[in-house]
Amino acid sequence: MSIKDDFNVHSIPTKQAKPWILKKHYAGRVPSVSYAFGLHRGKELVGVCTFGKPASNALCKGICGKKYADKVIELNRLITEDDLPKNSTSYFVSQSLKKITKPKIIVSYADRSQGHHGYIYQATNWIYTGLSDKHIKWEIKGKENKHCRHIFDEYGGVEKAKEKLGNKIIKKERPRKHRYVYFLGNKKWKKMMKKKLKYKQKPYPKGDNKEYDTGDKLAKQQRLF
Repeated sequence: MSIKDDFNVHSIPTKQAKPWILKKHYAGRVPSVSYAFGLHRGKELVGVCTFGKPASNALCKGICGKKYADKVIELNRLITEDDLPKNSTSYFVSQSLKKITKPKIIVSYADRSQGHHGYIYQATNWIYTGLSDKHIKWEIKGKENKHCRHIFDEYGGVEKAKEKLGNKIIKKERPRKHRYVYFLGNKKWKKMMKKKLKYKQKPYPKGDNKEYDTGDKLAKQQRLF
């Protein structure tokens, strides 16, 4: 039996994806979601993949220029159960891409701090464009695992957070991530976008991936009809 015989991919409501994002993804935060897809084994949900508007407008303009900034979306969450067969995740990504309204410019990142290199993107022929730009992140002493965006949400911005927390809030350099780009459209669109790509294409990074704990299994979720 092939993977496509055992699994199928369907659009799912964002509310069905949220428990996976909050409980099984290391970031622990729901991003912007424009598209959400579920990987199903029969009727059981065994994976979630979401796409949404990137947080950085500069990134949207920086990939292929301001003219095409509104075409940029980010594959921002990809979570599956740990016991799936080899190649099932790359199948999940490729099938999800087929269901997105075209044309689009898709960006995604592999987090080096989590030991990831982006092998799923390499297997599905994304363009590797090197490391993300350097950025500053904010942390609260004693709560270093809390994402800096949570600080902004809770205190209404970093300046207000600094006023309330004083020296408990510290500034650090955010780890740079592997950045991948994928052009979704017909052959003419892809050829044109590759010429307009402002990042230099680079050889795929290699190394041993580090597995992270995805937490307890969620209660089995069924496909919502």
